[in-house]
Amino acid sequence: MSGKLTSAKTIVVKIGSSTLVDAATGALARDWLDAFAADVARVKARGQQVVLVSSGAIALGRRTLKLASGALKLEEAQAAAAVGQIALARAWSEALAAHDLTVAQVLLTLGDTENRRRYLNGRSTLKTLLGLGAVPVINENDTVATAEIRFGDNDRLAARVTGMIEADCLVLLSDIDGLYSANPRTDASAKFIAEVPAITSEIDAMAGASGSDMGSGGMTTKIMAARIATDAGASMVIANGSLRPPLKAIEDGARCTWFLASATPAAARKRWIAGTLKAAGSVTIDAGAVTALTQGKSLLPAGVVAVDGSFERGDCVAVKDSAGREVARGLAAYGAEDARRIARAKSGDIEALLGYRGRAEMIHRDDMALVR
Repeated sequence: MSGKLTSAKTIVVKIGSSTLVDAATGALARDWLDAFAADVARVKARGQQVVLVSSGAIALGRRTLKLASGALKLEEAQAAAAVGQIALARAWSEALAAHDLTVAQVLLTLGDTENRRRYLNGRSTLKTLLGLGAVPVINENDTVATAEIRFGDNDRLAARVTGMIEADCLVLLSDIDGLYSANPRTDASAKFIAEVPAITSEIDAMAGASGSDMGSGGMTTKIMAARIATDAGASMVIANGSLRPPLKAIEDGARCTWFLASATPAAARKRWIAGTLKAAGSVTIDAGAVTALTQGKSLLPAGVVAVDGSFERGDCVAVKDSAGREVARGLAAYGAEDARRIARAKSGDIEALLGYRGRAEMIHRDDMALVR
C-alpha cells in the first residue's frame, strides 16, 4: 500500500497538534519539525507536490498568552490562534527554507470550501502555488471563524483541500498509528485494521474518542475525513506522526491504516459535476466547440453562441449544442452577464470587453464533464 504514497502526484499531509507541539511544555517540537522538513524535501525532490495542513496555532498561542489549561472560550481560542499563527508560520518557513523550499501560508474557513466562487479562487491559488514549486501550509482561519462556519478540526479541512486540488493521497499524522476495532488505550482486545476498502456502518462504529487533549479531532473526524477524501478519488492513510521521518516510515512499511478510493481524483470530480450539481443556467456552443470538447479541450468564449439563465461564477451550467442537446456540464469561469458580453469573442479580447483580465476559458476542461 505504501506505493500509493510514492506514486501520488500531489500529497496532502495533515499534522496534528499532538504531533507538532510538546504536550508537557506547550512548545514547538523543533527536532520533529526539522526531521519532517527534511522528509518533505525528499518527497519534493522526486517530483511530487506537497500541501501541509498544520494544526498547532492555538496550542502555541495559549502558551504565549499564558492561558490556563482546559477548554478555552471562543474568544480566547481566537486570540490564541492570532498569536500562535505567527509563530507557526515562522516555524514552517524556517524549517523548510533550510531545504530551499518556499512556504506559502493559506488560511481557510468551511465557507471557503462550500461557496462556489471562493472554492474556485482557493483552488486556483493553491494550484498556482504548487505549479510555482511552493509548499502551501494551510490552517483554519480561527480568528474569524465562528461555530457555524468552522470545521473545528483540521482532519476534515485537510480532506476538503484534498478534493479541492484533486490530490491523490491524504496523510493524517496523529498520535495513533491507525484504526482499531475499539480504543486500544482502554481495550486490550482491540484489533488493528490495516486496510479499509469501503467505509461501512461497522467502520463508523469503530471510531472512538480522541486519544489526546492537544487536538480537537478524534477517530470520528478521521473517518469523516476518509469519506470525504475517498469520495474525491484520493486514498487516505492514518499514521503515527511521532515516527521520524514519518513519510519515509510509511513508505518503509510502518504500521498504518489505508482507506482506499474507488476512482481517480479526476474521475471523481467529473462524476460530481455531471451527476450531483444542478445546472443554474446553460450556454449553447457551435459545432467546432462541440468537437473541441470531445477531444478533451476547454470551452473558449469564441465557441459560445448563446447564454441562458442567471448564474454566477463557479455555478454549474449545462453546455448544449445547436440542437439543444446537452453535451457537457461544467463550472462557469464567468457569471451570466459577463459570459454574454464575451460570447463569440477571442480570449485575447476579454480584458477589453470586461475591463479586467479574466480567464481564457469560459469553462476549463478540469471543471467540465461530458454528458454521454
